[in-house]
Amino acid sequence: MKHVLTRLSAALALSAALVPYAFAAKNVVVAVDSTFTTLDPYDANDTLSQAVAKSFYQGLLGFDKSMKMVPVLAESYTASKDGLSYTFKLKKGVKFQDGTDFNAEAVKANFDRVTNPDNKLKRYTLYKNIAKTEVLDPNTVRFTLKEPFSPFINSLAHPSAVIISPAAIQKYGKEIGQHPVGTGPFKFVEWKQTDFVKGEKFAEYWRKGYPKVDSITWRPVVDNNSRSAIIQTGEANFTYPVPPEQVELLKAKPELEITVAPSIVHRYVSLNTLQKPFDNPKVREALNYAINKEALVKVVYGGYAIPAEGVIPKDVQFSTKLGPWPYNPVKARELLKEAGYPNGFESTLWAAFTDSTTQKAIQFIQQQLRVVGVNVQLLALEAGQRAERVESAPDAATAPVRMYYSGWSASTGEADWAIRPLFATESFPPKSFNTAYYKNDAVDAGIAKALVTTDPAVKAQIYADVQQRIWKDAPWINLATLQLVSVRSKNLSGFYVMPDRSFNFDEVELK
Repeated sequence: MKHVLTRLSAALALSAALVPYAFAAKNVVVAVDSTFTTLDPYDANDTLSQAVAKSFYQGLLGFDKSMKMVPVLAESYTASKDGLSYTFKLKKGVKFQDGTDFNAEAVKANFDRVTNPDNKLKRYTLYKNIAKTEVLDPNTVRFTLKEPFSPFINSLAHPSAVIISPAAIQKYGKEIGQHPVGTGPFKFVEWKQTDFVKGEKFAEYWRKGYPKVDSITWRPVVDNNSRSAIIQTGEANFTYPVPPEQVELLKAKPELEITVAPSIVHRYVSLNTLQKPFDNPKVREALNYAINKEALVKVVYGGYAIPAEGVIPKDVQFSTKLGPWPYNPVKARELLKEAGYPNGFESTLWAAFTDSTTQKAIQFIQQQLRVVGVNVQLLALEAGQRAERVESAPDAATAPVRMYYSGWSASTGEADWAIRPLFATESFPPKSFNTAYYKNDAVDAGIAKALVTTDPAVKAQIYADVQQRIWKDAPWINLATLQLVSVRSKNLSGFYVMPDRSFNFDEVELK
């Protein structure tokens, strides 16, 4: 079957480009809540790093601001009837920022790199079903899969599936994450680890007339008050996330505009099911009863969230509504007693982020657990600590993580990437992100079956069963699905937070 992808419309070149010194430079500054781990999307372990990398990189496919799939570097694709091969026609005349050509060889080089397990890239799991990538001609590439994989096209729209200049990969090797070279609208200038990432307008960008600004700078500002302050002083043009306690203040500023949007960002606490006391299902169930999700939403997220209604958020394809899990501290204490912990227990609660809202969240959880006799020590991990202590733990049996406040957004928009990396046995760290070390043979079998099922109704039933099993086993304390609260200066347009917490800035403009 032939799938023709609508061409992105090319905009007219700005008249200002003819007189570059007649106007002040248009420099966009975006304030975000965390530092960045790498600018190699194939090795990024967080949505934010992948989102920032979109300044420099593009893939064959992508998502628009509403997560509708759109063509980017591909013109069309053909899928074989057996679901084992996909042939893509590529856009012609595209250059990488180092002056080399984008072509089928470049596509092959990137997917050969990520599918080679020896490279140990964090997104290997997403693409490991590719058996081979072949160049049919300079503008045609074919992917052959090891077995039918129904979410394959969604996977190619994931923000990690970008095309990096093969010449840059050859030049920088394992350091490519500090030297991004792609086909995107901005050319890399500088990355100061804790201060900023900056890109300048790529003069040879294939979308003529774009980008409409001269540079983009990403600034990590962990403290909520500081992040709110720099949008008010004009040091930033866009800020995300807006701390809940600052929303009303920012709404009152006539030069600013607040946006609240739904998301597929899920917040949870994973429980290490291989370690006592979390190996006991009654303990895990008790902890779910112990947290007042409605109060959490109000106190921590300022009302800009909803209590978790299931294993995955409702706007992810094939999600199933199963909750929220009710608040019942009396029931929690009864279950702890039945599990052999009548006086509770002590443990550690780590957090994957260090921003102020996360600090409030884990303190709230700590207070709630104390009511039922569970005392936890808190530690919010920096990006490097998170990678070392949690994501890179080499042995499940000795992994130090116990309780882990984190979050996930399925950036393919489909249930597979909301479930497999987090609940499949194959996804124990360091391979992926099953930080609960959860294992259920029926869940594994359902995940595998769904991957080769093309009938949407059958697939929906498989995923419903999988989600029900996970919910019952309670490897997580399911907390909330966030709403996305951002603020921009009114002279900025074309910049959006997407449902997966990444960004769309194809049309960004400053007036």
